[in-house]
Parts: sequence; structure tokens; C-alpha cells
Amino acid sequence: MIVVSNTSPITNLTAIGQFNLLQFLFGELHVPEAVVAELSFGGVEWPGLHEINESEWVFTTVVKDRRLVEALRLELDRGEAETIALALQLQADLVLIDEKPGRFAAQHFGLKVMGVVGMIVRAKQLGYIAAARPSLDALRETAGFYIDQSLYTRALELASEL
Repeated sequence: MIVVSNTSPITNLTAIGQFNLLQFLFGELHVPEAVVAELSFGGVEWPGLHEINESEWVFTTVVKDRRLVEALRLELDRGEAETIALALQLQADLVLIDEKPGRFAAQHFGLKVMGVVGMIVRAKQLGYIAAARPSLDALRETAGFYIDQSLYTRALELASEL
């Protein structure tokens, strides 16, 4: 399975101590150079930078179609644009992306998407975590990740925790 990730899933899972779920769920992960750049933006090491640099299962890949990236940049940030372009380049099975504009753009290109909430639900369903609720709560409280109440409730339903 070829999986390409944007910055948000990496940062948010790392912030709640669940970076390893990426390997458990997907085996290996591809990220564009823009994601690495975002994780070190402003000279700050954001959550996830050390982990992706130290992980033998995360591969940083150069995006070849710069015209596509620039076209996507009209609506998306650099990380999202390169993530979508890389997913198309690698013919990815899945794109990990949280922001709505990025998700819509990826889907427009026929890419399957999953966000961090979906990954937590999947991890619970597969037995990688005992419960989804603590991770969802940590996303909200520790990582500052916004989860709409209806999505939160739906995630708990899918995780068989309601």
C-alpha cells in the first residue's frame, strides 16, 4: 500500500504520543519535501520532524510535476499541494490529509483520503489501541486539533465506544 501524508496527521499524532500508529497502520509512509520544510518552519522543530527523520519507514520524495504544484498552490498551501502531487506521482492508495480544501482537492483527483480521526478509529478497530476516546480527547486538548462534535460522536460510534 502506498500512502502519502501531509503535515497535520504527522504533527498531531506525534503531539499525542501516537506517531507509531502510522507505521502500524500503513507499514511505510511517503512525504514530500514541503512537509519536512513545514515541520522545521521558522527554525522551530515541530512535532514529527525528529520522528520522520529517524524513521526508516518514512521516505521523503521529490515531487516532479512542479506545474501541478503551482496550480494547486492557487488554493492550497505548499504542503498540501506537494502531498497531492506526490500521491498522483506515486499512484498512491491513500492520502493522509486533514484540512477540508486539501481533502476536496485530493478527492477531485480521484485520491482516497483519510484524516487523523479516521486513523485513530482504524487503529482501534484493528486493535493497535485499546480505546479511541483518549486519543480523540488528546487531539482536542493536547494537540489543539479541532474536532466537530458530530465527527467526534461518529468516530466513537465507528470505534464501538458509544
